[in-house]
Amino acid sequence: MAYSNADQENSSLIKLELACSDLKILLKNSAKMEHSLGKMDKKFDLIEEALSTASKRVAPLQSSAMAAKALETRINRAVTPALALLDSFKLSDSLQDKIAELYDELSAETTQKKRLKKMIKYVDWVDELNAAINTISEEGEPVIQRLQEVVEFLSRTKAADQDRTHRLRETVITLKALYETEVEEMRFEGSLDQALLNLQDEYETILQQIKHQNIEQQVEEMEKLGSDLGNELEIEVLRRISETLAANDCLDICIDIYVKVRYKRVAKALMRLNPDYLRSYTPEEIDEMEWESLETAIALWIQHFELAVKTVFVSEKKLCSQVLGGLMDGLVWPECFVKIADKIMAVFSRFGEGVTRSSKEPQKLFKLLDMFDSLEKLKPQFSEVFDGESGADICSRFRELIKLLIHASTKVFWEFGLQIENDSDGSPPPQDGSVPKLVRYAINYLKYLATGDYSASMAKVLQTEQIWKSGVLSKPESDENLLRDAISNVMEALQRNVESKRCRFRDNKILPHVFAMNTYWYIYMRTKNTELGKLLGDQYMKKKYKAVAEESAYLYQKQAWGNLVKVLDKEDLKEEESKEEMRKLVREKVEAFTTGFDEILQRRRVIYAIPDGDLREQLRESAVNLVVSAYREFVSSFSTTLRGRSFLVPEAIEGKLNKFFDAMSGKINRRDHTSVEAEIRRFRRSGSLTSDV
Repeated sequence: MAYSNADQENSSLIKLELACSDLKILLKNSAKMEHSLGKMDKKFDLIEEALSTASKRVAPLQSSAMAAKALETRINRAVTPALALLDSFKLSDSLQDKIAELYDELSAETTQKKRLKKMIKYVDWVDELNAAINTISEEGEPVIQRLQEVVEFLSRTKAADQDRTHRLRETVITLKALYETEVEEMRFEGSLDQALLNLQDEYETILQQIKHQNIEQQVEEMEKLGSDLGNELEIEVLRRISETLAANDCLDICIDIYVKVRYKRVAKALMRLNPDYLRSYTPEEIDEMEWESLETAIALWIQHFELAVKTVFVSEKKLCSQVLGGLMDGLVWPECFVKIADKIMAVFSRFGEGVTRSSKEPQKLFKLLDMFDSLEKLKPQFSEVFDGESGADICSRFRELIKLLIHASTKVFWEFGLQIENDSDGSPPPQDGSVPKLVRYAINYLKYLATGDYSASMAKVLQTEQIWKSGVLSKPESDENLLRDAISNVMEALQRNVESKRCRFRDNKILPHVFAMNTYWYIYMRTKNTELGKLLGDQYMKKKYKAVAEESAYLYQKQAWGNLVKVLDKEDLKEEESKEEMRKLVREKVEAFTTGFDEILQRRRVIYAIPDGDLREQLRESAVNLVVSAYREFVSSFSTTLRGRSFLVPEAIEGKLNKFFDAMSGKINRRDHTSVEAEIRRFRRSGSLTSDV
């Protein structure tokens, strides 16, 4: 339903009236509020005036409180560290008393294990005392400085009366004097210093008690590497003492004690092996030693050197690492270990160097090779024991010794060949045509060198020497070729020596052949089926020696018996027409043969010898075949002519020949079938190039 215009106007008027009424109410309320605000302004002014007056009255009190708070803070900052410093003094006094009491107990303790346990406790207290003294030393001056600052503050601000300030100043002066005297005394003259001296004594005592056990037995058990030294408790105590001494500026003293004691312990352990031979070490002194004594000394040196490296110093190195390994990040103990080992290793090296520089007698070659082989096998262990920069000098000396052994070994070998060569015009050949001592010595020498005991070492020495001479980049020959060539050179020198002596039999046509036959046959038979023969080769030995011996045997037979057999020649019998003349000539031939045969037997029995039984038997058979067969055939052919005449039967001729050759056995017949082992034993005892080997 639509509203009329009159109704709409009435409604608008009503709204206006209501709005007018609301405005009047709002104006009244605003007037009241304005009146209230005016009253409040007056009250605030009064409050502000009162607060200003109160603030002026409270300000002096607030300033005093702040000053008191600042003074309290300054005093607390100075007093609190001072109280802690006094506590450190008290702790130091207490520890000094405990340490003194505990050391008295240690001195009276007889049980080793209990004593070591108490020693650990003793070290703990010494460490605590050192820490307390360090605290006093480090904090004393700052504490006194702060107390002085407080006194100066009180004096400047007059926060306390003059008497109290004066007493405080006197107290600080007294504390400073006490600090300066007590700290010095505690550190350098008091209980700590005495405790450190006690620790040094105990350190030395425990180190002396740790010994190398059963050192003599270890020589027989060389494959077993070094055993542990000291038990866990001993090592723990030594380690703790080392660290405590180092922490108290006694590191040098600690090292000196350790090196001195352990060096003596190692030296005493090795002295139980009686190494008196080490006292002779110059080349002149070694040259004066009897050969057997020198041989024994070198054998002992090899044993003792290996024992020192593989057992004694392995144990010492481990002990040194356990005791001193914690000092200076592990930089100290390698140097200490090397100091212990250096003098002893120098003594061993000194003897070895003396041997290498002594006279180059042939028999020394095998002892030099023994030494070289021992050091070569010892190389890995030696490098491991003396590794690092600290062991560089010892390793360098070890390598130098090996180098000297190589030079000495090769020089002895080559000089051996030169001695054989130069002997060509020296000693005369045996007047009975037997084998010269030089040949027997040289063959046994080379046989021994070619055995498994020495061939590899000699080949290694020769190869190393060749590399040094030719350069590292060169291609050296194989070990076997080098050794074969080297021995071949000596064999050729020996052959030239034999030929030179062969030519010196000027007044006898038979002896040169006997001499050559005996000598070359000896060389061939002594090398046959041996390492030397295998090394040189069977064809080489047959061509060089067997063939020459057989040729000389043929010439001997021809020269010795050929002219005798010619007496029985039948050609001149054919020319005789008269039977009587032929009978006469046959009888004369038989008589001439018999006479000549007897003269040969009588004359040559004492002139020459054929010591080798096999060779002598072959020559006997050959002579029987030549002489007896010719004689038998002759007397058989003219048996009718010789009937009724007295003459030797062929069997008698054969019997005399047998006796003749049996008598030529010579003085070394008993050695013809001697074993190689027996030859080597005799050779090892030989000390001369011309010994009767």
